[in-house]
Parts: sequence; C-alpha cells; structure tokens
Amino acid sequence: MREIGAFEAKNTLESLLDLVQQGEEIVITRHGKPVARLVKEDAEGDRRARARRAADAIVILSREARLDGLPLKSLIEDGRP
Repeated sequence: MREIGAFEAKNTLESLLDLVQQGEEIVITRHGKPVARLVKEDAEGDRRARARRAADAIVILSREARLDGLPLKSLIEDGRP
C-alpha cells in the first residue's frame, strides 16, 4: 500500500489509476492524515460480497444455535429484565 499527498495525487492521477488497475492500493493523505483510499473496483466489490455472505452465515448460525437443547434466543431473552 502506497501513501501519497493530495497535491501529488491531483497531479499524478493518471499514473495512480494505472497502479490501482494493476492491483495496488493507494492511500491519499492531507497534512499527513489518511483521507481516502483508491482500490481496484473489482477488489472492493468482491470484499463486500464476501463480507455479506459471512454476515448472512452468522445470522443463520445464530438462529440454529442451541445450548443443552435450549434455543439461543430464549437464553438471551431469559437474561433480559
């Protein structure tokens, strides 16, 4: 991952886009603090899709989880006042 200042990023956008297209991630900074990240579009979309599938799997598992034959949901509800 490469960091680059906003001024330089503005002046070298075309070459930065070439690097991103090759798979490199670029962090754009302003006064030394990160403010944006350039990533290849396909890579970001794939990460979001994987995260969504993982979250869906967690939801499904939480519905089916049991402890000594008790549904997890009832245990949670029992613990609430």
